[in-house]
Amino acid sequence: MEKLTLKEWHRKQAVDNFNKTWDLIEKKDRTNENDLEMIHTAHASRFHWGQIGEPLHFARGEWQLSRVYSILNMSESAMFHGKQSLELCLEHSIADFDLAFAYEAVARAYLVKEDEASMEEFYNLALQAAQQILKKEDKEYFISELNSIKLGSRT
Repeated sequence: MEKLTLKEWHRKQAVDNFNKTWDLIEKKDRTNENDLEMIHTAHASRFHWGQIGEPLHFARGEWQLSRVYSILNMSESAMFHGKQSLELCLEHSIADFDLAFAYEAVARAYLVKEDEASMEEFYNLALQAAQQILKKEDKEYFISELNSIKLGSRT
């Protein structure tokens, strides 16, 4: 068995838990147990990034937590983590894909909260941020995710 440094171990845990969370997000017919696991793995990923990562990792972890809580219809937690992601992006000049998704997270949290005016405001900010996404395929993927908000999707 390969020996990892502490930093390597935290990185592996962060990535593995992020990916496990993503698998659970995409899973059809999640059970209550799957939902709990999704919360725990998202928090675990963010925790491990917090030990060794950089603001970009923190922003992505907060975004994923916001998405998980939006899926689970937990607007307060979705909003808290969405705003954390956005603050990290703005404070550390993180742009492109990540800034657009931070605005998307807050818009989606407002959707869950059923605050249509605020959802529209952050949806439009996300759309503006999308214009700065450099890679065409990233921009197209982002727009498809953003448009799911207009369809009332929390996932």
